[in-house]
Amino acid sequence: MKGRIVAIDGSFGEGGGQILRTALALSSLLGVGIRIERIRARRRNPGLAPQHLTCVEAAAEICGAEVEGAEIGSRKLTFIPGEIKPGRYLFDVARKRPSAGSVSLVFQAIYLPLALSKGKSEVIIRGGTHVPWSPPAHYLQRVFSPITSRFGLKLNIEVLRWGFYPKGGGEIRATIYPSKLTPVSILDRGSLIGIRGFSVCANLPVTIAERQRKAVVQRLRGISNVEIEVISVRSRGPGTAVFLVAEFENSLAGFSSLGEKGKPAERVGEEAAEELLAFLRSRSALDPHLADQVIPLMALAGGKSAITTSLITQHLMTNIWLVEQLADAKFEVRGRIGEPGRIGVIA
Repeated sequence: MKGRIVAIDGSFGEGGGQILRTALALSSLLGVGIRIERIRARRRNPGLAPQHLTCVEAAAEICGAEVEGAEIGSRKLTFIPGEIKPGRYLFDVARKRPSAGSVSLVFQAIYLPLALSKGKSEVIIRGGTHVPWSPPAHYLQRVFSPITSRFGLKLNIEVLRWGFYPKGGGEIRATIYPSKLTPVSILDRGSLIGIRGFSVCANLPVTIAERQRKAVVQRLRGISNVEIEVISVRSRGPGTAVFLVAEFENSLAGFSSLGEKGKPAERVGEEAAEELLAFLRSRSALDPHLADQVIPLMALAGGKSAITTSLITQHLMTNIWLVEQLADAKFEVRGRIGEPGRIGVIA
């Protein structure tokens, strides 16, 4: 393996999988080799889990990378990218062993290099679409894609099959078109237009989804233009979820909650609604999840992009730290962790 290699401490900050995913995306795009040590060091089960290994394999496939350390449990990884190859791809988190690993997180590792290549790509990703510790697939479709289109990204996300923890078996299709990034400032969300969303259950009585919906509506009473759909779907295993989108004049924000054994349906609905209400109490433009995800776009777009977010998280600060290691950009953060803030590119 030849060429310059950037050493990355996988235990820095929040010390989770986001360091791996962002590093893979930027390494593939910028042609910079990386060596990550102490991967996911701050997690209960450190090292590469099936979802993270799928991220590595997917990133390697789209750019013909040379890789060392790509195996379950590995805490070290060397990744030397080649040339990005747009095209048709299929990635399955459960290819090597059963897993409901997140399709949304695998998407994060590959969409940017494919979007900034010279051709159209169609990517099928199989795994969990609505699972813990991950934005649901519908977040990519209804929040991430519309907002990132303002940076110039051209994406189309389709949810083909639903997959809940622990069975997985979900599937999305991401069509990624050649794109050119442009700097954007999203500082003022404007007035609330309405709240849309769904309460879903799979392989369970639809009354559970109805109870979830009722809890959302009760918690959001006093807010006009709230439309929550009840959906019953098929999936490999049982599951429930609530997903809400707040639409503003200048922005979108998404909030979700998942059911689990022993968790009352009412609590599922209340959790999503309470996250949304907390966001409404701020005047920020982006929810905490989206703020984290647009950092690489801000760095690569040139110019001086800026955003406001309802919550500065350790996750966000870690992503900024990592992006500054690999991309030619510097950020200014106004605000403290646990509070609303403003993030801008200053160089």
